[in-house]
Amino acid sequence: MLKLYKRLSVKDVIFVILILGLTVLSVFFTMQLVDCVTDIIQSITYINYKNHPEEMFKDSFSSLKDVYDVGGWDAIKAFALGLGENGSQIAEMIDKIQNASVSDIWLYGGIMLSYAVGSMVVQGVIAILASFVAADLTTKVRNELYMKIEDFSLSEIDKFSTASLVTRTTNDLQHIQMANLMTMRMVFQAPVTAIWALIKFSNSAASLSYATIIGIVAIILAVGLIMIFAIPKYKIMQKLTDNLNQVTRDNLTGIRIVRAYNAEGYEEKRFDSANTIITKTQIFTGKLMSLMSPVITIVMNGLSLGIYLIGAYLINDGEILYAEVVSSVMLSSQIIISFMMILMLFIMWPRAIVAAQRVNEVLETKPSIINPKNPIDFKDEGTIEFKNVSFRYPDSDSDVISDINFKVNKGETLAIIGATSSGKTTILNMISRLYDATSGEVLVDGVNVKNVDIKDLRSRIGFVPQKGFLFNGTIESNITFGSDTVDVEKMKFASDVACASEFILEKEEKYEYKISQGGKNVSGGQRQRLCIARCVYLSPEIYVFDDSFSALDYKTDKKVRENLNSLDKDKTKIIVAQRIGTIMDADKIVVLDEGKIVGFGKHDDLIKNCAIYQEIALSQLSKEELGL
Repeated sequence: MLKLYKRLSVKDVIFVILILGLTVLSVFFTMQLVDCVTDIIQSITYINYKNHPEEMFKDSFSSLKDVYDVGGWDAIKAFALGLGENGSQIAEMIDKIQNASVSDIWLYGGIMLSYAVGSMVVQGVIAILASFVAADLTTKVRNELYMKIEDFSLSEIDKFSTASLVTRTTNDLQHIQMANLMTMRMVFQAPVTAIWALIKFSNSAASLSYATIIGIVAIILAVGLIMIFAIPKYKIMQKLTDNLNQVTRDNLTGIRIVRAYNAEGYEEKRFDSANTIITKTQIFTGKLMSLMSPVITIVMNGLSLGIYLIGAYLINDGEILYAEVVSSVMLSSQIIISFMMILMLFIMWPRAIVAAQRVNEVLETKPSIINPKNPIDFKDEGTIEFKNVSFRYPDSDSDVISDINFKVNKGETLAIIGATSSGKTTILNMISRLYDATSGEVLVDGVNVKNVDIKDLRSRIGFVPQKGFLFNGTIESNITFGSDTVDVEKMKFASDVACASEFILEKEEKYEYKISQGGKNVSGGQRQRLCIARCVYLSPEIYVFDDSFSALDYKTDKKVRENLNSLDKDKTKIIVAQRIGTIMDADKIVVLDEGKIVGFGKHDDLIKNCAIYQEIALSQLSKEELGL
């Protein structure tokens, strides 16, 4: 948690100092309220003695009754003054009795109300400042966390998992914000109140403080026992939240597959299992925390009873007044509440600390793909070359691809084909530097991708992923995604190239048609064409298509490729596909098998010389169609 506090601004620090000062002022008002209650009770007592003197002589002052009967209050005052220093207190009290009036109660009541209003205002200001500091810190951390995740390569995202990153950005930060908010409101006030109250205790009725000490010990033991069992559960709560989010995300993202396979029952069991585990944990901690209220009630009421009991003996012995007993009860309550505030922080902080550790784990993770300190300029335009490239995923024992060598010149079309998991998508990901090669060099425009600015590199490449993804918004916002301005004519042209205009113009809203998250409200073919239009709109020098034509029918597939070829003959294109018909016209074809190149050349050569390519081709077309 302390690492996160380094992000506090000067303004935040000033506010924290103000909170500390205002907390002292708030405690001062609270202590003055106790004094006002004492003054009001004493005023009522003095008025009662003034109007009913016999009430006073029932207590420890019974020996003064004869003096009062002879000369009244003045006689008692003179008698007390004759006793010297020992009688001065009695004389002072008699003077207060003589001058006592109902207006004293109104005066002390007004002062008490002023202190109460002052305390309310100060507490409100403290709450506002604490909320600002906590929210400001959380906002900074959330922004930094988001920017860090944005810089992560696919390796880091896979390491944490998407569900966990979402939890850390939302749920974990909420726990941190709440802990910080309560800390600033309690961590200063609790010890100041407790110390101030103990000092007043020692100055007024030290003998009554023994009951308070016993109450504090009882609270600490009870809450400590509860925390021993609760804290371990809090520590695993965040992991359980990760798991619940993952199950929910899988179910919602794959809802079509779930329904297609009638797997609702299976998914319900998965969710029920994850939900039951976290629910049982929350119920367990909830039951433990529910013990806090009765424990506090018993201790505070028992403490009040103890103070009244001890106070009764002291009053009988003439050592203290009833008003001091009442103020002692109020002070003891303040002390107990202060300790409870501190103990509540101890309960909140374990979960907040776990959350902070999870957030710091992300913030301290260094992205495996970073910009070079001194990026160099590109030498060529539209060229791609792989030199002895191998790649393996982190913690993997073997290479996914190995010893990959090929070169694509400006304006050429390179096709990559191969069996599932042969490394086709991995090669494309390294071109955009979503992954870095384990060994060898990936050159784009004549320069190793590790030596150029990442944004500059990706601005030269238009990438259409294997699974077309659309963002929540409109068709227009999806096609122009990544652009600062909208060029309507350019957008329509890109839609024509991708053969998307035909279904866009059929919709009533045209380009303002609302797209749901992921593009769930359009078909797979429409989603792919919109993704292709998005790529064309950017007009990059290199087009990369990762099996981006698979959802298109053969006629549309051919038409889109013809449009792309006529778009700009100087554009370099790399196409990953499973259809022979999609790649057979490519200038160069790479055939992959288990991460290695087993064939390279044109279609006519590969169909005769590469057995694997021939096998793939014959599984789709007849020998006559292939010219064999």
